[in-house]
Amino acid sequence: MSDARKQLGSQGEQVAERYLHKLGYRILERNLRTALGEMDLVAMQGDTLVFCEVKSRQGVGELFPGDAIHHRKQQRLIRLATAYLQRHPGYEASPCRFDAVLVWKTGPCWRVELITDAFRPGW
Repeated sequence: MSDARKQLGSQGEQVAERYLHKLGYRILERNLRTALGEMDLVAMQGDTLVFCEVKSRQGVGELFPGDAIHHRKQQRLIRLATAYLQRHPGYEASPCRFDAVLVWKTGPCWRVELITDAFRPGW
């Protein structure tokens, strides 16, 4: 991954975090890395534990960011969430969901779209 792409991703995650915070989410984890992969954000919204995937793109000609959250990516996120719940048993009784935060940068401006309950595992 190029440095410019990493920088865009990092900036997009910061924009997403601020957006979620304004909506009342409480961020618990950022860039949670394990042997299974990385979870962008873990948050609480009310009593619901939310696993957030952030996808950032630059310009209007780019593909829809949500297209990058394909079935294989969803399966990886489910495994990460399962491992998180095993390591944090205090949350196992909490309702859980997966949200996607889609972020576009066009010039100096950012556009953010939140997809609540973006996909559901077979829990």
